[in-house]
Amino acid sequence: MEELLVYAILLSEELITEDEYNKRLDELFLSSPENDDLLYLEWETDIKKAIIYVRTHMDYNNLDLEQLGRILMSKLKAIYIDCSDIKRFAGRMYSLWEGLPGNIQNIEPFWILCYADDPLSWGDEEQTRNIYEHMLNYYKD
Repeated sequence: MEELLVYAILLSEELITEDEYNKRLDELFLSSPENDDLLYLEWETDIKKAIIYVRTHMDYNNLDLEQLGRILMSKLKAIYIDCSDIKRFAGRMYSLWEGLPGNIQNIEPFWILCYADDPLSWGDEEQTRNIYEHMLNYYKD
């Protein structure tokens, strides 16, 4: 469910499309058709209700933080590469940080999302990029 949580968070922040979410949900369901949560989500046609379902049915005390982090950083890396405006990206990342589960907001690398844009306030785009790239490569083997 960690992967679906990442997709739900990214979708709620409009960083991925509903089609991307649905495609991944379909793939997850086809690989685990006995999963009641995935079955429910397959039938849920209201995307806002689906996001709420994912967010309220997670066991936040037993999250696989490495899996969640790897998936999130992989998705964010693709968004970062495609985004030509670092200020726009930075603004979206702070909002994303606010949408993360509270129990992981202050854990590295997630907490980087809340301060990586600080150097932009004094015009240091290079430092901001270095901070984001460190975060995006946090799980690099």
